[in-house]
Amino acid sequence: MSARLLVYTRTTGYRHESIPAGVEAVRTIGDFEVDHTEDPQAFERSLDGYAAVVFLSTSGEVLTPAGRERLAAYVESGGGFTGVHAAACTEYDWPYYGELLGARFGRHPEYQPGKAVVEDRDHPATRHLPAVWDFADEWYDFRSNPRGSVRVLACAEESSYDGGGMGEDHPLVWCREQGSGRVFYTALGHAAEAYDDPDFRAHLLGGVNWSAGLD
Repeated sequence: MSARLLVYTRTTGYRHESIPAGVEAVRTIGDFEVDHTEDPQAFERSLDGYAAVVFLSTSGEVLTPAGRERLAAYVESGGGFTGVHAAACTEYDWPYYGELLGARFGRHPEYQPGKAVVEDRDHPATRHLPAVWDFADEWYDFRSNPRGSVRVLACAEESSYDGGGMGEDHPLVWCREQGSGRVFYTALGHAAEAYDDPDFRAHLLGGVNWSAGLD
């Protein structure tokens, strides 16, 4: 039986043009039954049937108070959560969400090629990647360094691009546990082209599978 995912793409701030490509990627990277919505009322109903919830480049405040309670209860009781790219630009007014994700977006330089250094290859999101992964993205800076509260999987190599602001230790991809649930986050995925890239698709699949407890 296919695992069921809830993919959420509501935006009340910046909206990425790559969202349709991202949704299609999640539909096609694995054996998933995908429910895609931008309706916050979806979180006011039971989430128990989902193996994982995916926030795909959401932005701004996207949940109702009741939806926040449902999502928190879902993760705490063992549900999976995957955040992609602008998921870190989401729910700034909800302290729990910042804890859940591990860090909040601060700024980014212009979209450009750079290098991600894979720090932990013992994870399904990174085990297929080279030690240094050449990629093009916005190379998000975060308001705080999540290291110490997350398992860092890959970091940005700031010397490989212009405008980095976090220094030598710049986590970019990580995972963590929240209650009985699993949380995976990747800062990559700005452009539609990313979702056609085989390495990124495998990266996304590994993250979703891990958060859903399938790998």
